[in-house]
Amino acid sequence: MNHPLHTRRRWIAALAAAGASLTMLSVARAAQPVVEIIAFAHPPVQSALKPLRERLAAQSTRLKVVEIDMETPAGEKRLQAVGVTGHVPVVVLIDGHHLHKRADGSSVDLVSFPAGPGTPQGVKGTWSAADVEAILKTRLK
Repeated sequence: MNHPLHTRRRWIAALAAAGASLTMLSVARAAQPVVEIIAFAHPPVQSALKPLRERLAAQSTRLKVVEIDMETPAGEKRLQAVGVTGHVPVVVLIDGHHLHKRADGSSVDLVSFPAGPGTPQGVKGTWSAADVEAILKTRLK
């Protein structure tokens, strides 16, 4: 029969190990970048976002992607929380921010249509899926 002191020590050791595992899991999750795509759920926005979604899908195990329909109460609330106003078709947040620095020091604002394939004629985007990928690359090291 086990001595009560040995049983208690085993129980405490098991509890400590479980706590350490949970701590490591939360640290791993905290380091995982979160990309939020807040956008209209109809064309031409959806076709403009296709290249971005393809790049994000390639990194799906290393980051969390959340999509929010801009025209829902949740979308409106999230835009308000990050200070985006006016009629914008797309907002991409990385770790809660849409304004970031490029490697060359210039600013990039992940608001409105992206540049590149799928973007409607006459709408010049100021950011691209490559910008999002470059920002994420620094966070995924």
